[in-house]
Amino acid sequence: MFKLLSGIRVIDLTTVVLGPYATQIIADLGADVIKVEPPEGDVFRAARPGRLDDVGAGFQNSNRNKRSVVVDLKSNEGQEQLTELVRDADVVVHNMRLRSATNLGADYETLRTVNSQLIYCFSPGFGSTGPDADAPAYDDIIQARSGLADLNKDADGAPQFVRTIACDKVVGLHLAIAMLGGIAYRERHQTGVCIEAPMLESMTSFLMAEHLAGHSFTPPEGELGYDRLMTKHRKPHKTLDGYIAILPYSTRHWVRFFTACDNAPLAQDERVTNPILRSQHIDWLYQEISSLAATKSTAGWLQLLSQEDIPCAPINSLDDLFADEHLQAVNLFQKLNSDKLGSICQIRSPFVVDGETFDQPRANTVAPSLGEHTTELLSRQ
Repeated sequence: MFKLLSGIRVIDLTTVVLGPYATQIIADLGADVIKVEPPEGDVFRAARPGRLDDVGAGFQNSNRNKRSVVVDLKSNEGQEQLTELVRDADVVVHNMRLRSATNLGADYETLRTVNSQLIYCFSPGFGSTGPDADAPAYDDIIQARSGLADLNKDADGAPQFVRTIACDKVVGLHLAIAMLGGIAYRERHQTGVCIEAPMLESMTSFLMAEHLAGHSFTPPEGELGYDRLMTKHRKPHKTLDGYIAILPYSTRHWVRFFTACDNAPLAQDERVTNPILRSQHIDWLYQEISSLAATKSTAGWLQLLSQEDIPCAPINSLDDLFADEHLQAVNLFQKLNSDKLGSICQIRSPFVVDGETFDQPRANTVAPSLGEHTTELLSRQ
């Protein structure tokens, strides 16, 4: 745990992955994150595998460095407890629909009467001013609605979900940024603020930053979709013994690549040396890479391209990540012994602060059991 947000208290009403992923980032940076859960707990606690009934692996990996209290917001006592928690808090954050938050007394209008300096951040599925404001949403729904599943369609044209909780985590980053922006705003203006980071809008803006393409102009000057990403030859290239990613990007990269491949004519071709022409012929160029890739082993390509400072990478499986030389050197996967969970593997925060990584002196806490800190925190109110 770092100290960047030391002294900041966050009342975390989030559930599943989107919100907890966001608040774990804030907790890793040093904030005191109090996870407020209903008596039955966050539903993601049950996702298996897991060694404890209330701490599954998925929950474990998005809720470290937090404290858990059980509060029944549907009861009068729970409303009083929420009021007391919010009174001294800096941030309240949730990923409920606005209607649900209002029904639970956790809407901004209610809570700012308790704390006028409150930073209130929330991430519903759909923006509060649109017709779908009250519609339910989870990662798969937003992958479908935002265009991500269609972008990921298979060779037969069938849309496919990405095999990661992409929308929850991308929007979770937006929600973490919202909290940090709110903290900075209050520091400068000494007043609270409400920031909404809806899933569909956040994910659509994320995808369309490059894919708006020709429609960035009025009238359009081309189709939707960034050409370099849409070409069928943008793919891992087959070598003599496996696959590899090869990505010459700048003019220097392309010239060096074809020179290293003993193809001087292509190295001097205007479609290679002229960035505009290269953009227009990118599918052809990727096809040339595929043809050349089949002539060497993966290790041979990695050695040659690394010498030429041309971006390249092996195609790692999930298993391969644990043997990746760089990830091992930076200790991304940490073996820890926990009194509660036993021996576990933790993915440390990727940040480095003043040269210090997550595994250096400041200890982290594992994900809390349901209500582990209820007595400690609520008895002080």
